[in-house]
Order: sequence, then C-alpha cells, then structure tokens
Amino acid sequence: MKYKYPIILVFVLCTSFSGWAQDSVTVNLNSAPFQELVRVIERQIPYRFFYRPDWTDSVFVTISAQQEPVIRVLERALEGTDLFMSINERNIYVTKERPLLTVLPDDFFDQGVTSENTVPFDYSAYEKQETTRKIAEEKTYFIGTRTNNMDGKATLTGTIKDIYTGETLVGAVIYNKETSTGASTDHFGHYSIALPKGKHVLEIRSVGMRTTYRHIILYNNGKLDIELEEAITPLKEVLVQADRDVKVASMQMGTEKLDIKTMKQIPLVLGEPDVMKVVLALPGVQSVGEGTVGLNVRGGATNQNLILFNDAVVYNPSHLFGFFSTFNPDVLKSAELYKSGITADYGGRLSSVLDVQAREGNLKKFTGSGGISPITGRLTLEGPIVKEKSSFIVGVRSTYSDWILKRIMNPDFKDSRASFYDITANINHKFNDTNSLQASGYVSNDYFKLSGDSSYNYSDRNTAIKWKRIINSRLFGMATATFSQYSYTMGAERNPVNAFRMGFNVKQFTFKTDFSYTLNDNHSLSAGVITTNYNLSPGTMSPHGGESLVAHNKLQKEQGQESALYIGDDYKVNDRLSFYLGLRYSLYQYLGKRDVFVYGNNEVRDINAVTDTVHYRAGKTISFYHGLEPRLAMRYLLSDNSSLKFSYNRTRQYIQMLSNTTAITPTDIWKLSDTYINPQIGDQVSIGYYKSLKGNIEISVETYYKAMINSLDYKDGAVLLLNHHIETDVLHAQGKAYGFEFLLKKPTGKVNGWVSYTYSRSFLRTKGNHSSETINNGKYYASNYDKPHAVNFISNYKFSRRFNFSLNLIYSTGRPITLPVAKYYLENANRIYYSERNAYRVPDYFRSDISLNIEGNHKIKKLAHSSWTFSLYNLTGRRNAYSVFFVSENNQIKGYKLSVFGQPIPTITYNFKF
Repeated sequence: MKYKYPIILVFVLCTSFSGWAQDSVTVNLNSAPFQELVRVIERQIPYRFFYRPDWTDSVFVTISAQQEPVIRVLERALEGTDLFMSINERNIYVTKERPLLTVLPDDFFDQGVTSENTVPFDYSAYEKQETTRKIAEEKTYFIGTRTNNMDGKATLTGTIKDIYTGETLVGAVIYNKETSTGASTDHFGHYSIALPKGKHVLEIRSVGMRTTYRHIILYNNGKLDIELEEAITPLKEVLVQADRDVKVASMQMGTEKLDIKTMKQIPLVLGEPDVMKVVLALPGVQSVGEGTVGLNVRGGATNQNLILFNDAVVYNPSHLFGFFSTFNPDVLKSAELYKSGITADYGGRLSSVLDVQAREGNLKKFTGSGGISPITGRLTLEGPIVKEKSSFIVGVRSTYSDWILKRIMNPDFKDSRASFYDITANINHKFNDTNSLQASGYVSNDYFKLSGDSSYNYSDRNTAIKWKRIINSRLFGMATATFSQYSYTMGAERNPVNAFRMGFNVKQFTFKTDFSYTLNDNHSLSAGVITTNYNLSPGTMSPHGGESLVAHNKLQKEQGQESALYIGDDYKVNDRLSFYLGLRYSLYQYLGKRDVFVYGNNEVRDINAVTDTVHYRAGKTISFYHGLEPRLAMRYLLSDNSSLKFSYNRTRQYIQMLSNTTAITPTDIWKLSDTYINPQIGDQVSIGYYKSLKGNIEISVETYYKAMINSLDYKDGAVLLLNHHIETDVLHAQGKAYGFEFLLKKPTGKVNGWVSYTYSRSFLRTKGNHSSETINNGKYYASNYDKPHAVNFISNYKFSRRFNFSLNLIYSTGRPITLPVAKYYLENANRIYYSERNAYRVPDYFRSDISLNIEGNHKIKKLAHSSWTFSLYNLTGRRNAYSVFFVSENNQIKGYKLSVFGQPIPTITYNFKF
C-alpha cells in the first residue's frame, strides 16, 4: 500500500500530459520569430510558455498547421535547433541542449528495495547520455530570417563562454575552413564573422578547451552563442588545439597572447605562476638583472611600457625586488603583450603595452583556490551573486616570512625585513543580453627595511568601472572609468636628530569610450575617445619626532591633462592581403598652479642661470603639446600556413620616470612633460615572417628598427630627489634601437615549450650646447639596458596527468657599466678618471630553474583538489653579477662584483582548489 498513492499520482500526471498534449492549434507563419509562435498558441489554448528569450532570439519559424496537436507543432518548430520542449500542467518549458526529465526511470518503484540499500538513480549518467546524443555539434542551426535569396554574405555574431563557469573566453577562435575565414573573441568574449549565405561547418577552439564544431545554415545576419568545455584527453593525444593557423592569418605582429595555462608551463619560480616571468621569457623582452623590477622591450627603458590591469594603469608591477609580480595568478584570465603593431586604441608609452585582465568570477557555483609556501600564502574565492547574472571574485596574497632574505649571501641582508600583500576584487553583473557592468579594485603594498636605518613602503592601487553594451549585431561599445595611484614613503628613525619621512605620490583619473563596428565583409572599424588627468606630488621631506633637526622640504605639485581620439580600420583587400589603418591624435596640457623658472639664453642651465620666475594660476596652461600617431599594419598570406607581415607605429609619451639607476627602485619619481622636459616620441618599423609546421610547431622571425627623440638621460652626479630645479640635471637624448627575434614554439602536446633568440642593440646620443650637457663627445653610446644577445629555453614535460616537469634556461649578455680606468693627482687630492659612459659590461648572465608539479588524484567527488609544486631557482648556484663596485684598500682601488642570489633557492608550495 505504501506505493499506492505515488502510483496513482504518476498515472494521473501521465494521462494528463497525454490529454494536454492533444490540444490542437492552427498556425500559419513564415520566417516569424519564435515569440510570435508563442503568442499565436497562447491566444488559442490556455497554455503558458516558460523560456529564456536569449535562447530563441535566432530561431525563426516557418510552419503551416491546421488543428494539429500543440506538441507536434512545437516539435516541428524546434526541429534542427538545440532547444527542447516539455509540457506539464498546461505549462510549456523550452530548454537548451537537454529536455526536462518528466518521466521517472523504470526501476524507480522496484519492489523489495529497502531504504538501507537503495542506490540513487545516476542522473549524471543520464544527463551525460543526453548531452552526448544531442550534442550541439550534430545539430544544424538556422541563423537569421529564412529567405530564398541566398546571394551575398551575412554576419554571424555571438559570445563564446566556458560551459562550467559562464565566463567569457578572450581570444577564442571561430574558423570556417572552407572559406579560410576566421575571427577571434574580444575582451567581451564576443566575435563577429562575415560568411557567404548558405551551409557552413564552423570550428571553435580556445587554449585549454575542447575544440567543437557547429553546423549552420546562414540566411541573414544573426546570433549564435557557444559554450566550450575544458579539454580532457588521453596523454598521447594533443592536449589542446592550437590556433596556429589563425596566428599566421591574423593582422597582429609582435604580439603575444598568454593565459594562465601558458603561464603554468614554465618553471614555477618560488612556487607560483608569474605573468612577468613569462613575459621576460619572450623574445625581445629583457631586464637589467636579477632582483630587478620592470621590462626592457626592444631596447626601450622600463618606464616606456604601458602596463594595464583591468584597463587601469599599474606603475610598479612587482613585489619583493622583482621576484613576484603584483598580479595574483589565481585571478588572472589573460595577458597580451604588444611589442609592435600597436593598435590606435593604445597610447601613452613608447615601447610596449602589457594588457592584463582578471577573470569575472564563476557564474554557476561557488569555488575557491589558494596556495601555501614558506614565502607566500594566497586565497581566492569566487562564485555567483545572482546565478547566471552576477558574479564576484576576490583574491588575497601575502608574505609571512623573511626566509628568502636570509638566503642572500650578504650579511647586511640577514637582519632585514621584507613583506608585501595584494588584494584583487572583481564584481560583474549582466543586466540583459546587451548590457553588463564590471567593477574591479586592486591594492598592492610593499614594505622592506634593510639592515641599515632606512625603511621603504610603496603601494599601487587602482579601480575600474566598465559598462559594456551590444548596441546591435554590428556595433559594440564600452565606457570605462579608472583611477590609479602609486605612492612611496621612505624614512629613518635610528638617530632621532636625523629622523625623517620622505614621500611621493602620483594619481591618474581616466575616462574612455570605445566602439567597434563591422561595416561590411571587408571593413571592421574601431573608434574612441580617452582623457586622463594627472596629479603629482613630486616629493616631500619632513622631520620625524620632536628631536629631529631635518628641515621641511616640499616640491611644487604638478597637474596635466592628456586626451586622445582614435579611429582604426581592419581592411581585407582579398583572401591573401589585409591592412590595418589607424590614426590617433593626442593632446597634452601642462597646467598650473605653478612657478616656472626662466634661465638665461645661451647659458648652461643651472640654478645660477635663473633670471626670472613666472607664476601660473590654477588651471592655466603652461605648456601644450599635440601630434598625430599613425599606425599601419599589413599581412600577406604566402600560403595557408605562412605569412609575411609589416607594421609601423608612432607613439608619444607625456609622463616619464626619472631614475639614474639601471632598474626601477621605490624612490624613482614620475615627472610630467613641461616647459623644459619635452614629450618622448618614438617611431618603429617591423617586418616579420610566420609559419606553421607539422607537429603543431610554430616559427616566427621578426626584425625591427626604432628611432626615439627626447629620451631622457642625466648629467654626471645628477640629483633627482627633492630637486626644485630638476630640469638642470635632465638631458634630452636621441635614441635608436634595432634587432632581430627568432621564436620556435610547440604550444601543445606531451612535450611543449619554446626556444627564442634575440639580438638587440640600444643606443643614446646626447649633444647639448655646452660640454656639461654633452655625453661621450656627442657620439652614440650604449644605453643602460643594451644587452645584445639573449637566449631563452622553456620546456615542459608531462609524464602523466599528475606529474609535470619544467625546465627554464636563460642566457644574456651583461649590461653596460661605466668603470674607473685611471687615477691622477690634482690640487692635493687623488682623482678618479672614468671611461666613456657604458664602455664596459658586467659578466654575462646565465640561470637555470626547474620545477616539479604533482597533482592530486583526479576523482570527481572530492571535497578539494590539491597539488604540490617543488621548485629550484638558480639550479647551478651561479653567482650572476648584478653590478660592479670599487673600494679603496691600502691606497689601491679594488673592484668587486655584487651577486643578489648566488646559490640555489628551493621552494615547496601546496596548492588547493575546492
């Protein structure tokens, strides 16, 4: 008797379903939207539909039915789509990719089964079977309003997402082999591709995701959203499908796209993936030495790189002397490095753009990840706020040990302290299919105190708010507001009489709008406007404590306004030849309130040559600069798997970093262009050859030449901190850089990685009206970051799904230095005579790193998944010279080499996900 009432209930439901399904309707529609079919049916019979409009916006119905059962009408209407229909109690449910489960399994009421030994029905197996049987790849999608006129082309648009997290995929590729036409998703995850009307098979792929296909019949412009799942393949098979053909066919050159999976392929130095270390392993990118901050890209200075995080500027991209980047790897989505072929929407720096984007957060379920090592700990949480509509992600990372400093072979460091933390937060909300909002925030802070008296504290913080709107199938728009701030403080307290605090601060407010428009099959336009306001406090000095005799000292504040508008056109001439034509026009104002010193004509610019002081009120324009920045790129397909590319770009930089050290330091200051310090201007020409080989191997060769004016150098003995007459110590230089880059890359497979070689030269020439403003007699000399040869070898070997081994080999020429070459006696004192600037070099640099990653078992039903990473930094223990210094001993000058990390540094990290 205990099953009597359930059986009756099921019988009633089944018979009711049968009766309801027999209700008949009359329908006559021709290429009508699905919503029209819903209205026709609901007017005739008392049924109510439940469905998501974005699932049916590309469904158009052509049907003629005279008093046919509603279930048969709906089956005919949805035939050929990935939509399914279920009816229950006069409610019609339209679902995607699988129907609602309305019939209980046959063995649900098996007799003799007690509650103690009941085995739950395997719904996952049922759903997997349904998904496999009704996989979207086997369906034909009808796109656009149906018509008999199949001449011409139509545009297919949509969004590509991760099926498990709901996050959009940046850089995913949709490709039609028959027409050799492809497109990739933008930062929104949107794509747009023009195809001839008719039947097509589309291939969709993304790094780390399973390649999928869609069969479509394209009638007119329409939309097709696609979801990809993570690739899980046998060990002997290719791990991920590369977009090698698309890289050959794309317009971009000198560009590298990275995601977190690529970052994990190189040795996890000090236990965690690091986007800056991956960038440094690419051809054309170097740093001046170990334990340094910043990138030198194609012979450019470290301050000539625009580093963006969620579209907001980052001024200092590293923690702990450059050993960690400020970007928490667990929150990163992608990174793009532009070395050449910089599109017109980017500007403000001469050498490169590094655009880093964070993930939006899981839209479907709550998850977390983190890691613990002797140096750092990190934790990231993410999940839906409103399922399928709003999500968040928050990542926290910090040091809790000074263990790494105690490994430095220098007794002065053993009593030092160093720590950092960073917090990243991102919230996303999707209002509807065409509007979404993203808000992100980032805080980074470093503190260190060497064994001496001085302590340093510096921080980066930024926020960004982005509104994305799909205006129509051809037009996309985004409005972005960002705030960035970098500041540092330096202090000393040991001696109360000399105790002080010194600080610097730069703030940047930016607002921009960007639009992209697909004009037709051959033209894709982009345009936008951007404006940035700068506020700088160049330096303050104040006494610390009541006993301090340090005098107050404060530099005048600086303010500037930079604006730009741009337009670009991706122009496809034919199947082989394509162009990118871009034009950017930038304007800059240096604004008051400020006192400007006037120096005598034809005199050496120093404090004794000041003849007048001009006062400018707040908001008054002191200096005004402007100019065009043309951008040009060309791609010619030599064959289906090889291409030749060319690019030219001019860039202007209105804010510069003042530093007379070879690497970025916490006490470096940023300075706006003014009456005496002109904006830097750079022109770069690049030519490249790209080819895809069998075995999923890519080869690229690029050569470039770069010319720069108004680069900065400094007089001998220049004082940059708290200098009220900074223009007297800064020199304008003419620069040139040229080089050659080779990359052999195997991005996928059991063994993957790359080897690169870079030949790069970088020179400056400073020739003023006076000898004190001229260096090396006006001849070209090597810049501080001129390192002619560099070789990087990255290899990743996957023993099994659980064991992964990585090896990293780095070689580069030593950086230039200026050395004392003689001693002479003058005016009763010994004097040192130095060589020409940067005439010598420190010894060459070599380092090898290894890491072993051990994954936990791959059981699905686990509370958490974990892995262990064992890494060894500087495997050979080589003492690479960072610098050379000299001391006088026994009336003789002796030289010494300083090595930052002169022995192997092991690290073990425990990583987890739940």
